[in-house]
Amino acid sequence: MGNHAKPPEPSGPNPLMRLLWPVIFFMALYVLLSTVVPPDTQAPKVVSYSEVKDLIRDGGVTDVTLEAAAIIAVLEAEETDGTKSVRAITPQQPDPTLLPLLEDMGVTITAKAPEEQSILVYFLPWILILGVYFWISRRAMGGVGGIGGIQGGIGDFLKGRAAKPATTKSKVTFADVAGQDQAKREVSELVEFLREPERFQKVGATVPHGVLLMGPPGTGKTLLARALAGEADVPFFSTSGSEFIEVFVGVGAGRVRKMFEEARKQAPSIIFIDELDSVGRTRGTGLGGGHDEREQTLNQILAELDGFNPQEAVVVLAATNRPDVLDPALLRPGRFDRHVTLSLPDKGARRAILDVHSKNLPLGDDVDLDQVAAGAPGFSGADLKNLLNEAAITAARHSASEITSEDLDEARDKVMMGTVRTLAIQPEEKHRLAVHEAGHTAAAFYEPGADPVYKVTIIPRGRSLGGTHMLPENERHTLPEDYLRVQLTTLLAGRAAEKLLLGSVSSGADDDIRRATALARSMVARWGMDPEIGPVDLRESEDHPFLGQQISQPRSCADETAARVDQAVIKLLHRAEKQAGQLIGDNRARVENLVERLELEETLDARTIKACLDPDNKVTPFVKNRKEV
Repeated sequence: MGNHAKPPEPSGPNPLMRLLWPVIFFMALYVLLSTVVPPDTQAPKVVSYSEVKDLIRDGGVTDVTLEAAAIIAVLEAEETDGTKSVRAITPQQPDPTLLPLLEDMGVTITAKAPEEQSILVYFLPWILILGVYFWISRRAMGGVGGIGGIQGGIGDFLKGRAAKPATTKSKVTFADVAGQDQAKREVSELVEFLREPERFQKVGATVPHGVLLMGPPGTGKTLLARALAGEADVPFFSTSGSEFIEVFVGVGAGRVRKMFEEARKQAPSIIFIDELDSVGRTRGTGLGGGHDEREQTLNQILAELDGFNPQEAVVVLAATNRPDVLDPALLRPGRFDRHVTLSLPDKGARRAILDVHSKNLPLGDDVDLDQVAAGAPGFSGADLKNLLNEAAITAARHSASEITSEDLDEARDKVMMGTVRTLAIQPEEKHRLAVHEAGHTAAAFYEPGADPVYKVTIIPRGRSLGGTHMLPENERHTLPEDYLRVQLTTLLAGRAAEKLLLGSVSSGADDDIRRATALARSMVARWGMDPEIGPVDLRESEDHPFLGQQISQPRSCADETAARVDQAVIKLLHRAEKQAGQLIGDNRARVENLVERLELEETLDARTIKACLDPDNKVTPFVKNRKEV
């Protein structure tokens, strides 16, 4: 790598002020030219036309000057306030009595010809505007010294950050990437190619130049790319797909060419393009057609990938969480033909990630990272790092020297449910919240096959007023039908508890109904779990490949078939609500005991929940001493 001299820092006034001073000068010159008037010792006093004629009749005027639309009269005697002359606007129609009156009174008459304005006065503003425009244009195009003395002008803009060469090598290694062993194995063979490209060239081996890293956000795609560069000890060029997109067509393509040129000069090297989907979407879907800036940039990336010499030791890595929208030309052999998927970590991987991020944290003796890993299903590596950071912030807020298990529990609740909100909840509403959450908890406790209840609370957090949280004992990769039916029962148990114990329902079940409906529709229209409809794909939306979000698509089935799907979904939901109501009714005394305990303590852990709902425990019948909602 060559040494690049750092350009000298600009000295002198602010570059912006250098640009503004000429503009200010031209504007001041225009104002001066448009407002200049002949020197005069004292401007005439403005009066009405009638007053001037009265002064003439009284003999108080010696001289008058007639202008195109005004009359100036010089007074015979100076007034007490120093006025020597007066001025009045003459009527639009000529006054036939004015000249005879002046002649009778012996007043000297002087007529002033109309002033002829130069044509320059009309064109001067446009001349100034065009002059400033061309001056700024020359500066912006990198004229003498660039804008305000800053070297480069538009040239630096066209190069952009994406074209800047790497000056340091990555210090991250595979040891810093935990929980992605499979992905590390898939990219580790690239390390040997980058370290000793000659060994592969001797036998004519061609290592893939394009590797696509796919996975949900926060799973470590960027970290894995940096670790690959650190292991190989080669220059690392990092950029984002959005940096290639500018308002001017062709700027992005120019930046792509410049970056690939620099990478070839410093080979062996690694180019990493983050968020490839922002520039690599399927062509022909934009409003600009073939002249769209994004498509021009994508075409240039494709051309650069094809232009690699088989012996060139340059590897291009790209990351995306939307592989479904990428242009097929990017994924064909010879380009990004090797796909590495980084999935959400399982329990063992989460423990390894926690070990990496907690090695410099003062953890207390009561902290069990195995328990923390088990209680964070679905967390990505970034989520786990954030969890530990939130726990450290909580400990610092309490002026503690160590992070305790209580701090980690509070941080997990904050990450999963949001920050605690302070709301003035009325007793009747608080009772309904307790009944609703107790229904969810009871259904999960009594229904065989449900996930164990971890915690139930009626403390408002984030956007929810309360929550029942269950933690699966094992990682699930497929969802059996019986398990899904249990999920439906648990989701609708809050509404069933309100109906059974309070005699009415509320809007608090809004999110439960939405989630239950989406799950039931997937069971019927996607997974073929309705015996009458059978194994037919009747979905109306496509799932995001990693995030699980649904993307709306046009309905692809007949109206009669769609109606049958709706009826099957309704049947599943009614059956689940009925099952939840039966579970709560069979254990009503224990559920009411849980409601009373939840209202009193607001948050119950798994041990307290079991003490309230375990059939082996004797419970006191619940005495309702509250006002009915």
